[in-house]
Amino acid sequence: METPASPGLFAGNVAFYERYRLAYPDRLLRRVVALAGLAPGDAVLDLGTGTGMLAIPFARMGLAVTALDPEPAMLAAARESAQVAGVRVDFRGGGSRDLTPDMGPYRLVAMGRSFHWMDRAATLAMLDRIVTPDGGVALFHDAHPPVAENRWFKTLCDVARKFGRDENEDARAREGGHRRYEPFLFASAFTELDGLSVTIRQPLTVEDILGRAFSMSTCAPDRLGGRREEFAARLRAALRPLSPDGTFTEVAELVALLARRPSNA
Repeated sequence: METPASPGLFAGNVAFYERYRLAYPDRLLRRVVALAGLAPGDAVLDLGTGTGMLAIPFARMGLAVTALDPEPAMLAAARESAQVAGVRVDFRGGGSRDLTPDMGPYRLVAMGRSFHWMDRAATLAMLDRIVTPDGGVALFHDAHPPVAENRWFKTLCDVARKFGRDENEDARAREGGHRRYEPFLFASAFTELDGLSVTIRQPLTVEDILGRAFSMSTCAPDRLGGRREEFAARLRAALRPLSPDGTFTEVAELVALLARRPSNA
């Protein structure tokens, strides 16, 4: 999870990000590894690693992982998690702007919920120089299908949009305008695309939803400041009609888009 140009945007919500953001299921990562043809010891770069949600499980699979993030607090949490997991990851400070042609080469560059913060065209151009000819780029994200069980998610987004979001700031942060990845990939060297996904269903509490909100850049505790309790109260009030007993269900799709150079290239 690479932060945008403004430093410290995620510094205050590291604990919430680590605890409440959706993890990527091992079965999804195993499918990416298999499709990409990776073997133990292959070099992988996790660009925008955040708390290490990709770096650590990839390292468990025996891959040689380098992980970059520009937020020191995120890197500190990732290092601690890697130590607890008993895996070795080469954590480094930096982001997409710090990539250089002499890095790697990598068989895979993975990005989890971070690509939209980058100059995507420039990043892909540099990755073309540091990804092996048979390698690829894997972009990970999550989505919530519009099913009845996910009504809480729409409520969370509505409250966050009205309360915590500066629309102009968001537009500036996501230069390029597209939230979809495909336009940038088709304009790059990595035009052979394969989508993989895993759908999960799990219970949630009001506290889980509030924690998820605080993990978002738009609702980070540091950003909310003195409005944090007001935001929490407003979200709780909006959720109450959906479930008076405070129990919810989440249906989420964890997605990986593997992009490689055309096989005839």
